[in-house]
Amino acid sequence: MAIPVIMPRQGQSVETCIITKWFRQKGDTVKSGDLLFSYETDKAAFDVESPSDGTILEIFYGNGAEVPVLVNVALIGNAGEKTDQITTQLSGESIPPEINHQSFETLVQETSVLQADAADETREMKIRISPRAKRYAEKKGLNFYGIRGSGPNGRIICSDIENAVSPTEGKMDQVDVPGDEFTEQPLSNVRKLIARTMHVSLQNSAQLTHHMSADVRNILEARRKIKEGLKNGSEKQDITLNDMICLCVIKAIKKFPEVNAHFFDDRIKMFNKVHLGIAVDTPRGLMVPSVKNADDMDLQTLSRELKSSAEACKKGNINPELIKSTAASFTVSNLGNYGVEMFTPVVNLPQTAILGVCTIINRPADLGNSTFGFVPYIGLSLTYDHRAIDGGPATLFLREIKEQIEKFSH
Repeated sequence: MAIPVIMPRQGQSVETCIITKWFRQKGDTVKSGDLLFSYETDKAAFDVESPSDGTILEIFYGNGAEVPVLVNVALIGNAGEKTDQITTQLSGESIPPEINHQSFETLVQETSVLQADAADETREMKIRISPRAKRYAEKKGLNFYGIRGSGPNGRIICSDIENAVSPTEGKMDQVDVPGDEFTEQPLSNVRKLIARTMHVSLQNSAQLTHHMSADVRNILEARRKIKEGLKNGSEKQDITLNDMICLCVIKAIKKFPEVNAHFFDDRIKMFNKVHLGIAVDTPRGLMVPSVKNADDMDLQTLSRELKSSAEACKKGNINPELIKSTAASFTVSNLGNYGVEMFTPVVNLPQTAILGVCTIINRPADLGNSTFGFVPYIGLSLTYDHRAIDGGPATLFLREIKEQIEKFSH
């Protein structure tokens, strides 16, 4: 029995997704849970696993294809199993019994999309060609509309233009397209989204950054005790420095609720709860999932939720609704593990502020009784939207974070 592989719906607003890479090919044998392909929405990237054991009988959409949600992208079944009826029959009475679990509406939608894609290939307005290939074709005065592309989803690539150029004209010259000097890659949807969001943030807000340092001897001591407890069994859960700092940030937000807000041109939305955004570096790009109602959590619960959100982002199965810029009320971005001593984080609009956490540096300090020594300090960089928050309250908020860190106890 052939089992369809459906393009998932990620959020109510997502209508189409783009297949970025197939990890399997038609005819490959797969097991349930094997990675089949990756795809992107305009917000994030995800993976699709095989729903069952079997052989990939058909792949209907290749790399780069934009696919409506809830449409078949492939079929998995027994080797040699016929699949013609599944993709061609539209009559309700003629749907094979083995696929009755899939709605007739979806089958109609799938076939309509496939037919539309086939028709598009014959239309000049729908021609797919890489920018590099297009430049070369225009340089040679070649009409590329009649060329059949060999790239993903029928895209015309440079080798297709080369093959179409007459022998007397020769191949692509290295002066205009030096293939050995550089390569061009199209931006992923996630990268486009990050670029657009960051540009809009800096263009449409009045951002300013304050820097301050906090003595982290108490936090480091708490971390040391936790690590020892994990070894001797007295502690059951690992708590990171970032978890502790996030808890300090939440406590500071409660005293300065004006930073826990969204700014719009004519109003400010103040949140009664802290929905903490945490910047996560993933292979697909930066994601900022929101931990809802973080102010209701103790340190252990907050740690679990932060870890769970980060892992979901890296695996590609985070709820898209949680990575919208409106999902969080305040964001923390920690670059301390990378050794960054100071940086300027960019506000994730419409949020009004973001805290950057830097690395720990030992600095000379007065230890009391005319004794000087080196003390570990962590850098804190608060960027805020000056349209919503003035410098004085922003400084007091940052100082409160510093004090919460310095008096931390576990």
